[in-house]
Amino acid sequence: VQLQASGGGLVQAGGSLRLSCAASGRTFSSSGMGWFRQAPGKEREFVAAISWTGGSTVYADSVKGRFTISRDNAKNTVYLQMNSLKPEDTAVYYCAARRLGSPSTVPSTYEYWGQGTLVTVSS
Repeated sequence: VQLQASGGGLVQAGGSLRLSCAASGRTFSSSGMGWFRQAPGKEREFVAAISWTGGSTVYADSVKGRFTISRDNAKNTVYLQMNSLKPEDTAVYYCAARRLGSPSTVPSTYEYWGQGTLVTVSS
């Protein structure tokens, strides 16, 4: 599976962005997918994950109620809708795929990673 993340940019606090992650490969529709982020000087952290059916989602407490992960298996794409953005959401956002269909919060359980897209939230 190859992953291409897009949709990052500069937005003011309180604004919204939608990230997309386009996947190639026949196994996308059976893969659990996740979004992670890494701010300068910090470790990569979990943001959200979704099961292969889309029926199960998991969120980090810091984004719960503001971010929504979804997927369209017909388009081989997973999305991260980010609302009410805060300056502390500033980071490079990465999408990831795993062979298992369940969602996971642990980066090491994902076998495939995209290149990342930068989100900058100004105050």
